[in-house]
Amino acid sequence: MDTLTRRRFLIASGVTAAAGVTAYTINDLLRTRGDRDPAAKTLVLVTLYGGNDGLNTLIPYGDPAYTAARADMAYEPEKLLHLDDHFALNPGLTGLHQLYQRDGLAIVRGVGYPKPDRSHFRSMDIWQTAQPQRPGTTGWLGRWLDTAGGDPRLAVSFEPVLPPLLAGATSAGATVPGGKLTLPGVITPAQATALGQRVDGESAARARAAACFADLMRVQDLMADTLAEDPAEDGDAPATATGGNAPPLDQQLALVARCVEAGVPTRAYSVSLGGFDLHADGRDAQQSILARLDKPLAAFQQRMAGKGVVVAVYSEFGRRVRANASDGTDHGTASDMFLLGDGVKGGMYGEAPSLTDLDDGDLKYTVDFRDVFAALLHDVLGSDPARILDGWAGRLENVL
Repeated sequence: MDTLTRRRFLIASGVTAAAGVTAYTINDLLRTRGDRDPAAKTLVLVTLYGGNDGLNTLIPYGDPAYTAARADMAYEPEKLLHLDDHFALNPGLTGLHQLYQRDGLAIVRGVGYPKPDRSHFRSMDIWQTAQPQRPGTTGWLGRWLDTAGGDPRLAVSFEPVLPPLLAGATSAGATVPGGKLTLPGVITPAQATALGQRVDGESAARARAAACFADLMRVQDLMADTLAEDPAEDGDAPATATGGNAPPLDQQLALVARCVEAGVPTRAYSVSLGGFDLHADGRDAQQSILARLDKPLAAFQQRMAGKGVVVAVYSEFGRRVRANASDGTDHGTASDMFLLGDGVKGGMYGEAPSLTDLDDGDLKYTVDFRDVFAALLHDVLGSDPARILDGWAGRLENVL
């Protein structure tokens, strides 16, 4: 192993981020069971990477401008999951439709921010930092963590790397890397074992790398044990998308559920689903991906009922109103957010953007995303939103 240092291995494996932030195993978290205030609520933030098409998620089928702009991408009204005489949900969202009918799903329409950016990365930075004018280096949940004492157990991601969302100025959340750790082809099982062992006389940096690698190998084993108890029902391969390569959403949410049920101190979880950047043949592909969102979310909501869990679902932007020549949609601006869970008052919130009064072909936002974040900070995490959101005074009222 003279030519393969632990540092080079960690770089090759794509797990160097775990050596620079706190990396926990499932057992690390479960050992803290009972450490939380039983009255405290939990926030689960679901990021949809790639820019989900809001107009074919919450569908304004009663507006003739929808059919005129979408042509072959538009749904026939009889195929939709109707909410009222004007709006319906995508056919892939059967579980969320049932939840809406029970007043358990809040849909916030027209969510966006001033001077929107159509770059995946820039827009996601804006959403995760909650700083539209000039995204900084801290995420809005990371800044909340700073004010909550900085314990990394309070904010946990089940994504491969810690998202900027959970990075604070003086602290950062923890990551529990999910799924199977992929070893480079040149590594044998014996070498893999050796990489996690300390060597007498090695430097502190090498010892830390060994400890991190050993921890990541335990994560792989513990994930296998956890998923044997909470197996994925459909066996979908890990989703890939702009911004992430996370395990299937049902696996991530199963881990969140185990932690909540154990009473660990974590107050905020970050999970994700990718694949929404559909520039061609978008209608059927999006419906399939939305079904992979719907089934785990509906099951998670049922499992978490009465446990003080609130889920918020967002994407970095919506899509343009008019379909492109490939029956897909290009990067747009405003879209919808979903809120569900204990205490959520179901219904539609915010004004639906006009499909004809557009900004260079894009929807004009009607709800600033900071209003939604402020509601989550105040009503779920019990924090002062202005302190976290750079003095922002707005808030989405009466939804929680």
